[in-house]
This record gives sequence, C-alpha cells and structure tokens, in this order.
Amino acid sequence: MDFAGWEMPVQYDGVRQEHLRVREHAGMFDVSHMGEIATSGPQASELLQHLLSNDIDKLAVGGAQYSVLCREDGGVLDDLFTYRLDEDSYLTVTNASNHERDFATFLAGAQGFDATVTDVADRYAMLAVQGPAAREIVQATSDRPLPPRLTAGRRLVHATDVLVCGTGYTGEDGVELLLAPEDAPALWDELVRRGAAPAGLGARDTLRTEVCFPLYGQELTEERNPIAAGLGWCCKEDTGFVGSEAVREMRAAGPPEKLVAFAIEGAGIARAGNPVIGGGVVTSGTLSPTLQIGIGLAYVAPERAAVGERLDIDVRGRTREAVVRSSPLVPKHG
Repeated sequence: MDFAGWEMPVQYDGVRQEHLRVREHAGMFDVSHMGEIATSGPQASELLQHLLSNDIDKLAVGGAQYSVLCREDGGVLDDLFTYRLDEDSYLTVTNASNHERDFATFLAGAQGFDATVTDVADRYAMLAVQGPAAREIVQATSDRPLPPRLTAGRRLVHATDVLVCGTGYTGEDGVELLLAPEDAPALWDELVRRGAAPAGLGARDTLRTEVCFPLYGQELTEERNPIAAGLGWCCKEDTGFVGSEAVREMRAAGPPEKLVAFAIEGAGIARAGNPVIGGGVVTSGTLSPTLQIGIGLAYVAPERAAVGERLDIDVRGRTREAVVRSSPLVPKHG
C-alpha cells in the first residue's frame, strides 16, 4: 500500500502470524521510510535543546532519547528519537509523513545557532529486528556486543557498517539497524536466513497498540498537547523548548481530555474515529492477537479516564461496551 509516498507491505503471510512471531521469537520490519536529520556543530546540543521537548543535556554520547517536536501553542508536530553519535553530532529519526516539515522546522530553528542541519534520509535504510530472539540473531553476525537498550553505536553486522540502536516500536527487546541503502538487501536476506521473519505494517500497528505506543496522526496531532497524550514524562519545560510554556500551563491546569487504553467486552472491534458515547473518540483500535479481544486507545474526559471506568463506543451504529484498562495492555519486554 502507499504510505507517505512509499510502497509498504501490510503483511507477508498474515498479520496475526507475524505479530505472534515478534512476541514469541523474532520479526523484522523494513522501516526505511523513516526520515533522518543530522545535526552537528559547536551548538548542536543547544539547538536540539531549543527544538525538542526532552533534556538533550542528559543524553550521553552513544545514548538514545525520545521527545516530541512542538509548535509554540504546544501542538505536537512529531514524535522523534534522537541518537547522540559524538560530542557535537546527533541523528534524529522522524516519521515519514512528517519528515519534510520536521526538516523545515529544524532549519528554521537553526537560525542564530552555530550548528548545521542536514537532511540525510537518502543515506539510510532502516531495519527493525524485534522480539525475544532478536538480539541473539543480530549478535550472531556482529563483530562486537550490541549496544544495550536506549543506546546506539556502530558495528560491523554481516561485514556491513551499521548504526545499531537499542530501540523499537513493539514493546519487545530488539534493535533498529541504520545502514546504507545499497547494503540493506543483503543484510535483510542474511537476518531472514538466521530466523528473523519478515513482518509488515499490519503487525507493526497491532504490536504498538498492545503496548500503547502512540502513532502520529492518530494519538498525536497538532491539535493536541503532549500532556493530554500522556507524554509529560518526555517534556522538560525548564529547558525552554519551543512550546514549553503551553505545555507547562496544561500540566498545571490539567488537560481537557486524556488518552486511555481500553478493552472491548464481548464481540466487536472499535476503529479510529469511532465516537465514545457521552464524549470522546477512539484513536486506534484492533483485535489483539495476544489477548484475542478488541483493544484500543481513546481520548476521553479526565473524569472518565480511571482504570475500570466503563465506556460505550459507537461502532458503525452498534454500541460496544468497553472498560478502561491500565497501560500497557500487554507487558513490555524492551
């Protein structure tokens, strides 16, 4: 299917099978559609501190950090992972649909800073190997021990220069591999041979929904503040990032709505856009291959956000009963 201008596989041999392989063994996703921005120079850290919501000064060389990119009014432009490659060198991974806008925002923000911002998306393919056996599979062809979770470092993997990142979007342990596009097919084939089963967008979505990771364009939008999305943990207002005052105000006042996880009781599956009766909206919904029930994420009024709260969801004219559950819906292992 078309996805942000890329031809992306929804599935190879079935969403459920691919999902369960990731939970039980290992799966591999081609996520080369993700964008990359390089930031370097004497004031690279100051620039990123200005742009990103997290505290970039806490990011050591070889570290990885999640953050959001906000407008002045606190609306979310994107959620990002930034890797510190050297003292004055960073790589930020963007969502494909937002990459051009993110890069323009970085460029505009760089005015007045002694830092260089470069669009390097065409320099990288990206393979995400995820699951309990993922590290073992990649380690078997790496020249050195793989970087731990939430760190990054260069390794020779299958004799190929790879930036190995201890991150992912599934709730399982694993790594994301950034490498030259021309080297990616051979590495893909080798990791498949070693047991990393190909997985598509469908399984990627069901996996992230089970562990309640937000998706830009669904849980995260320009119209919503990160506090409403439950992302206050990655917002450090004292750094003065763009939008920090709006975030500070919402944290103090409390958001008008909160993102909650829910499970359907009985038959049925809610989908994004289905209204919550009495106020609210589903942002993601699917059948959980792990739990074998309908699950999802929804924005509701704060007074309806407590675990155990019952919700009625209008699914194409039929009312489906749901209950608010604690997040994540399935335990995270990475």
